Amino acid sequence: MKQSEVNRFNKLYQQHLRSLKLQGKAQKTIDAYSRAVRRVSNFFDYSTDKLKPEQLEVYVADLVESHSWSTVKINRLGLQFF
Repeated sequence: MKQSEVNRFNKLYQQHLRSLKLQGKAQKTIDAYSRAVRRVSNFFDYSTDKLKPEQLEVYVADLVESHSWSTVKINRLGLQFF
């Protein structure tokens, strides 16, 4: 990612963490949801907020191949919250 993208992602990521805390989510939920956002950002190497539905479909299909169904669901929820 370009530095401007990294800065944008970091700002959005901190807002995401703050929102999770303000909603009273458990620490394990915060960890899982934030891991989901970082994972998809690393997968595409750019900020998560710019992903298109088709890209998310590719990502989830890849995730299904390599992770348990519960991990897939947690990732979906984390991205949905984001």
